[in-house]
Amino acid sequence: MLFATALTATAAVVFVTTAAVAAYVDLQSQITVDDVDPLLGADRPAQLPVAPPTRDAPPDPADPYAGQPLNILVMGTDLRDAANIAVAGGAVEDGMRSDTTLLVHVAADRTRAEIVSIPRDSLVDIPTCTRTDGTVTPARSTTMFNRAFTYGGGPEEDIAGAAACTRRTVEQLTGVRTTDHVVVKMNGVEPIVDALGGVRMCMPEPVHGREVDLDLPAGEQRLDGYEAINFLRARKGTGFGLELGSDLQRIERQQAFLDATVHEVTSKNLLTSTPQLYRVVESILASISTSPDLGSPRALVGLALSLRSIPPENVVFTAVPVVDAPWDNDRVLWTAEADEIWARIAADEPPPGAEPAPGTDGGTGTGAGTGDGETGDDGDGTSTDPNPSAGTPSPAPSATTAPGVCPD
Repeated sequence: MLFATALTATAAVVFVTTAAVAAYVDLQSQITVDDVDPLLGADRPAQLPVAPPTRDAPPDPADPYAGQPLNILVMGTDLRDAANIAVAGGAVEDGMRSDTTLLVHVAADRTRAEIVSIPRDSLVDIPTCTRTDGTVTPARSTTMFNRAFTYGGGPEEDIAGAAACTRRTVEQLTGVRTTDHVVVKMNGVEPIVDALGGVRMCMPEPVHGREVDLDLPAGEQRLDGYEAINFLRARKGTGFGLELGSDLQRIERQQAFLDATVHEVTSKNLLTSTPQLYRVVESILASISTSPDLGSPRALVGLALSLRSIPPENVVFTAVPVVDAPWDNDRVLWTAEADEIWARIAADEPPPGAEPAPGTDGGTGTGAGTGDGETGDDGDGTSTDPNPSAGTPSPAPSATTAPGVCPD
């Protein structure tokens, strides 16, 4: 939930620092903005109507999305350029993929948020995509989800085209209209975590990474930026599910870290340390590229203020339910339960078992695998089996606190 950190911290900086004007200009220069809406096509899912303000709605007129649910697609790129290799290790490689993809849904009434992880090894249908140079990529069937980022970026490794193709793919697969996107570079995570002063986690057992520099003891500890990036990237080793070498287990570890980050931010009063606050904001904004509405500190202020009342327990982490592909244990297929998640999010309805917001009927709708992800395909991420079928389902999404998150 580093993006939520950016929203909250940006609001505090702009309103609290005595050099507000200078801060605004400086922070504005840190943000890379890509307007990809013209590339998303005319066949997008419908947008829910704006809900009228309620009597107790907070007065945040600067929120550019007031009364609307938000569906922000967050992509972490594994672009293997020199800057990212300096953090992740390995060799410089051509091509880039979205290593991590999250759909962040925020209810129109700003009482809850849900973060849905999309496994990168999912076999899906990728639609035609228009790149920023006007060329159109062909549609592909039963292809790894994270290839959409590669196809959209093209040989130029264009972040805007990559984000547009991934957004279009998600919209076509889910029926959920994305309002905005954020692309986070791998090499940006380390300074963000260090600016926060680390992230407190409670490891259920010792964790050792086989291919990354990661050795964490069991129990409570504070991860610095270097440890955090290796914890997020690790796929193989021992402890915390690393024995399985599964991308799904990696998603669980990433969600635990994000959950811990939410608790870290909400437990601190960053307003008492303006220098630290500014370092957090600067690190985050320098590490992302985003759509225009999220590219303005002024707009972020309004949005952040509207999100300030969401308690950590109302931030739910889920993942797309999947089964192993019968012909390839390194790939997964979405189950029918995934359709239920997307339909609920598209209608801005809460997860099952969620507490209804005060003054509502329980909903805020404004309308009525395993493996390292690089083997087991024909070389471009496309499956060779024409008849996908279901295997054993993964567990249904859960709203419980993830292992690794320290109790408050």
